[in-house]
Amino acid sequence: MQTQRPSLAAISRLAALHVEERTIDGYAGAIPVRLYRPRDAGALPVVLYFHGGGFTSGSLDDADTPARFIAAHCPALVVSAGYSLAPAAPFPAAPEDSHAAAVWIAAHAHDFGADPARLAVAGDDAGGNLATCLTLIARDRHSVEFAAQVLLGPMLDPSMTRLGDAARLHSDITAQACAVCYRQYLPRADQRVHPYAAPLESLRLHGLPPALIATAQCDVLHVEAEKYAAALIAAGVPTQVTRHADLTHAQLPTHTPALAEAAEFLGRRLAPRTRRPRALRTPNLG
Repeated sequence: MQTQRPSLAAISRLAALHVEERTIDGYAGAIPVRLYRPRDAGALPVVLYFHGGGFTSGSLDDADTPARFIAAHCPALVVSAGYSLAPAAPFPAAPEDSHAAAVWIAAHAHDFGADPARLAVAGDDAGGNLATCLTLIARDRHSVEFAAQVLLGPMLDPSMTRLGDAARLHSDITAQACAVCYRQYLPRADQRVHPYAAPLESLRLHGLPPALIATAQCDVLHVEAEKYAAALIAAGVPTQVTRHADLTHAQLPTHTPALAEAAEFLGRRLAPRTRRPRALRTPNLG
């Protein structure tokens, strides 16, 4: 199966980015960040992005395609942030690193010509888990305010009771593969119901930012992601969910239609707020 390739115009837009690397303080040590910014752009919103890898692998390079696409097409300052990986650093290191990255960019966005008042979070696979769990952490700690969240094929259910059937779906990932990742990331049974690791177990989803959840048809994770979308809707969170046909889990983060949808959603949610004009007072001529 072939996925849609970017047009030549889109490729040129992706190339017209300024990219730089930084290292910031994380939960237990330094974490890398890579910043993508359109050249010659004015004040931009900020999108914090977390890569996938099942909590045990992955790097900033794995997030390069979605980060570049969102930066060019939103447009936005995209901050791709690394985080501690299991089993060397199990829960709660990764979500705490994600929170540290959010606090850092909120404090330093102006240094990069961006507006910290227009901040969103996004991620794929394990990064999608960290993205939405970060919105819970930030809400509970009153630390950072997010205007939107985008989850691409997220891993959301460590209990693995909501997985689809891999054989029927022709999924490229299996329950066994997910189990290996979760055992390393969440070595204690009680951690598998913690809301900062298992958002589907949370009974407090109100007050979270509007969400876009994109899933792939040929992916065992699309069932839990769509159940999470339903839970957000039930909690009053504006939520948009799309299942991409004939697509696998691995293909989703670089699928042009999914990325275009994410960029459009973020562009709407991060648009500058315009002040409503004051109503003119009618003079009293009586």
